[in-house]
Amino acid sequence: MAPETQPGGNAGRPPPRPWPPWAVASLAAAGALALAGLYMRGGELSWPALPSRPDASPSATYCYDSVTTLADDPSGSAGPHCFSVRNGRFASVGPLEALDPEAAASASVSKGHVIPGLWDGHGHLIPYGEFLASIDLFGSSDDTDVRHRLHTYLETHPDVGGPDKWLRGFGWDQMAMGGMPTAELLDTAELRGLYIMLDRVDGHCIWVSKAVLSLLPDDLADIPGGEIVRDPGLGVFCDNAMDLVMTKYPQPSRVTKTEYIRLAMREMRSMGLVGMHDAGVVPEDLRLYQELAGASASGRGQVDEGWTMRVYAMAECPERNTLCLDDVGVLRQQEGRSAFLSVRSVKLFADGALGSWGSALIEPYSDRPDTSGSLLVDAATLARLTHDWAAAGFQVNIHAIGDLANRYAVDAFEAALVALCQPPAGPGSLADCQRDRFRFRIEHAQIIHPHDQARIHALGILPSIQPTHATSDMAYAARRLGPARTRDEAYRMRSFFRDALLPPPVLGSDFPIEPPDPFQGIYAAVARRSPHTGLSANGTTEPWYPAEALTLHEALVGFTQGPAYGAFLDGRAGVIQPGALADWVVLDRPLAEYDLEELRSMKVRETWVGGTRVYQRETLPAEL
Repeated sequence: MAPETQPGGNAGRPPPRPWPPWAVASLAAAGALALAGLYMRGGELSWPALPSRPDASPSATYCYDSVTTLADDPSGSAGPHCFSVRNGRFASVGPLEALDPEAAASASVSKGHVIPGLWDGHGHLIPYGEFLASIDLFGSSDDTDVRHRLHTYLETHPDVGGPDKWLRGFGWDQMAMGGMPTAELLDTAELRGLYIMLDRVDGHCIWVSKAVLSLLPDDLADIPGGEIVRDPGLGVFCDNAMDLVMTKYPQPSRVTKTEYIRLAMREMRSMGLVGMHDAGVVPEDLRLYQELAGASASGRGQVDEGWTMRVYAMAECPERNTLCLDDVGVLRQQEGRSAFLSVRSVKLFADGALGSWGSALIEPYSDRPDTSGSLLVDAATLARLTHDWAAAGFQVNIHAIGDLANRYAVDAFEAALVALCQPPAGPGSLADCQRDRFRFRIEHAQIIHPHDQARIHALGILPSIQPTHATSDMAYAARRLGPARTRDEAYRMRSFFRDALLPPPVLGSDFPIEPPDPFQGIYAAVARRSPHTGLSANGTTEPWYPAEALTLHEALVGFTQGPAYGAFLDGRAGVIQPGALADWVVLDRPLAEYDLEELRSMKVRETWVGGTRVYQRETLPAEL
């Protein structure tokens, strides 16, 4: 729907409210501010001005039944009921009587309960839009179910399946199918001759048809860091082996990608998401992002009508795990042109995924003792790339799922800190340097040896966690890892909140691998049960490893302040306080008053970005 605004007046700016200890410490160093794209003006911290929209009011005051700010109340309880917005940022926050007379006189009073705008700390924007425009295979029970869904889609999309427009689907799982599928299973009379490519549920394997196989050499050699599944037959390619197919895949045009972006953002703003961390964007797509977000040199400030979220993009080289500064470095230099896009981080890949036995483990898989998974890059190369990207001014974020991959990621980060943070000033100097300059992250951080968990804490490395991965994987995690490894290493959440001086972990979903609904993520983090069924791994309502469950407040912080810190936006996103970006979500009731099970199907009332309403639910309750 079109963005909507309400008129209002100006408001004064009381002194900023206190921040958590980790935020205060992180903002103490001027170097951190410069790297974050933040600037000091007259002693005041500021963020680049929000590009204006034609219908955005420059100043307004809003009052609600309650406002949870996350700024000065460690419990997360509701506090002040009003706030003023000026030029896309919060200008003042407090009860109506505390605002200046002009702001109070023009206040807009609305029903509803406000929380800060929600962020997804790890997702994939264009792939999510492509998923929404393709075939949903999530929950498919077997190959017959998959073929039925393909047939149904083809009835309304007869133009797909040719060499220039392949038939695409997402979400199959060999665990439900009794084994890895083959191209033969896609060779029915209705599908024969079609170019079909279907992504596994984790995005780390693709299943293709015979028409696609015909594009490849007859003699397919094994690929380092990948797997060509040959038993019971060809058709599935995993991790680095996927490149064999992707080089033949007809890439969507810029126009199509733009439609995917608009489709994805339209869906996500209806869930209360105001921002996301896009985990791996090639330079070509980053340039499209700049154009749409008003960050390009030619169209600065002109934001596409469908671009309604803030995107913190992790650059990914066209050839994974390489250095492509000629392409990405220019984009980094343009940082700060738009409050809707930031390009100052890079994504590297250490291993594959657990479900396809691709995550790299220290010891072999319990259910496949012949393998320990796949490293997508050797330790020395990972360390060199981490150092070189960091030295060029980039935050480095490493995909690591298995405990061996996580160990190599920590090794690489520690080596980079030692090299780039000299001379050491004391025992905590590396952690200080990590906090103030680099904020290295481990994306997924799913299986971590206890020794490396301690190293992560000591260095202040940021774990980027997807709570719904835990609840999706719990059905087979113990089979893959065995009980001891699952208990001691896997899917930590509570462990990463144990020290108040450390920043909170970054929580997200990894959409389209999981749905981007942040309330389902909050449910999974708090209940440690599947948001789809409400059940645990054993089919009961008992939480899965409840010692790692978060409180509701901690989970909310993980989807607000955690991603903000991970994007160098601490104090400026995920919080309602003077100077912060004016992003908020309106609920029907205070979040704490919802029954936990209600979060599984939660519907937000409104979503606001930069003081502009970008979503309003059509059906509202008669009374609040």
